[in-house]
Order: sequence, then structure tokens, then C-alpha cells
Amino acid sequence: MTILIAVLVFGVLIFAHEFGHFATAKWLCGMQVNEFAMGMGPKILSCKKGETTYSLRLFPIGGFCAVEGEDEASDNPRAFANIKIWKRVIFTVAGSLMNLLLGLVIIFYLTTQMPLVATTQIAQFQEGAVSGQRLREGDVIRRINGHRVGWANDISYELMRSRDPLLDFEVEREGEIIMVPDVEFLTEEVEGAGSFIILDFKVYGVEKTPLIILSNTLNWMKFEVKTVLGSLQDLVTGRYGLKSMSGPVGVTTAIGEAAGMGLGSLLELVSFITVNLGVFNLLPLPALDGGRLLFLIVEGIRRRPLPARYEGWVHAVGFVLLIGLMLAVTASDIIKLF
Repeated sequence: MTILIAVLVFGVLIFAHEFGHFATAKWLCGMQVNEFAMGMGPKILSCKKGETTYSLRLFPIGGFCAVEGEDEASDNPRAFANIKIWKRVIFTVAGSLMNLLLGLVIIFYLTTQMPLVATTQIAQFQEGAVSGQRLREGDVIRRINGHRVGWANDISYELMRSRDPLLDFEVEREGEIIMVPDVEFLTEEVEGAGSFIILDFKVYGVEKTPLIILSNTLNWMKFEVKTVLGSLQDLVTGRYGLKSMSGPVGVTTAIGEAAGMGLGSLLELVSFITVNLGVFNLLPLPALDGGRLLFLIVEGIRRRPLPARYEGWVHAVGFVLLIGLMLAVTASDIIKLF
């Protein structure tokens, strides 16, 4: 059941990404789409409608929208290289934008299902809370370590990103804005990922209104984007190692655990995964949409494209490196299971 749910989740996320490319190529950019495929490897089912072949392939690990002339030279006026550059830019980023839009829709739905929307006003401290030595019930948190706090997710983000269990708070207390320095929190050690601060208080909730729903949705989305970017930064700087990363096996395990906790938990995880895919694919790295976008930006500045063979080599090397990383992470995931 876990595998089936994971395949369904991956299928939805891949479809959203590739449909973004497909829709903009077909209906906005006027490109010739030769094939729209779900899955990789040998074809299981396929049919041709007009100029496009629609196929289902054996391995549910990806998909593609094959546009004429995207990876090879073509004299077709509707080939990728022969379309105006601004349309090619839209086509290139459309997949990631669809993933981000899907995440936004899921977050909006989850917000509408909340009985109350969490604020930044402290309601009560948990048993054994150490932050209660400096903070008080009723405090409205305005800033943590100098960073503005508008919603409860901002509190979680600042505690998650801090390496020091002593944090400086700015709160509104009895109508006055005061500084509360060196608020201490307990930490928890997570194998392979370092230590994390434990949030030891609860906050008040407010009734939902259309404005609050919209504001919370946008803030939640911002929280997930910042979390993805912060995690990537931590990987680059060495704060987290390979053990902290998850590939298909690890994500499948997490999906199974979330599904066991209910639909809300599953959708919350799916929203984070799709936002992760959207952000990651826009990074200016070879073989990713962001890498192709970088070449288009260079072409726009130079007013002529770089030689196609150079771009092909760069993306080929990048693809090999990404496959190598995926295999290493998958091996790490399998080792964690035993």
C-alpha cells in the first residue's frame, strides 16, 4: 500500500511538472510536441493524436515532454531553437511553476480545513519548558534574532535555522515592545542531521476569514520555499551530510508514514515535496530546468545562442552527476532501513 500511494504521489507531481511544459509548448509557444510521456524506459501503452504521441512507460520514476529541436538541430519553424526566446523561457520554467502552484493549492486547502489559524501569541508552555523562564504567556512574538515574525510558521523556521539554543526575542507584552535576549531552548539530536531546537510552547489560534486564509497560505508557501533553500545551503556548506538527504526510497518511507497519520499529514508532506521539486528544478545546474534557463539568459545577453554541442555536453555531464547523486542517496536510504 505504501508503494502504491508513493507511485500515485510521484505520478501526480511528475504529471503536474510535465503538463506545465506541455501546455505552454502547445497552447502558448506554438512548439511541436513530439511525445508526452509518463514514466521512463520501454513503452507500455501509447497512442498518437495529431503530431503528439502520448505514452505510459515502464518505470514510474519520471516523465518528459519531448519538443522538436530541444536537444538537436531542426529546420522546423516550430522547433524549440526557432521560437522566440521569451517563449522558450516561459516553456523552461513552466514545469517548476506548476509544481509550485500545486503546492500553493494544497496549502490553501489545508488552511481551509484548520479549525483555527495559529498566531504568534504564546498561549501556554509545555511541561518542562525552559523558554518560560524569559518569555510569558500572552507575549506576542514580533522578531526572533532580528528577523520579523508574522505567523506561527516564522517561529518554527527561526528555531529550525538557529544553531544556537539561545535566541533573542522581541515581543509585545502588555502593550509595550520589549527585547528579551538569550531565551534558552532545549535541543534534540537527530542522527546524521545535527541538533534541533525544541519548540516548547503553544500559541493561540484565530478564527478564519478570507484574508487570514490567504495570508496564512502565502506565508506557509514562503516558509516551505525558505526551508528548501536553507536546506540546500546547509548541504553546500557541510552543515548536513549525505545521511540527511532522502531519495526515492526515503521519500516513499516518509509518504507511507504520513499516510498512516491521515490525509492532512499526507497532503502536508506532498505540498513540501512538490515545492521542493519546483525550487530545485529552477537551480542553475546542468540537466535541470534552471540550467537550461541559464543558457537562455546567456543567449539573450549575447543575442545569439551558444553552440548547441557545448550545451549538450554540459547537460550530459550534469545528468550523469545527478544520476550518481541519486544512486548514492538511494544506497544511503536502503542502509537506513536495516
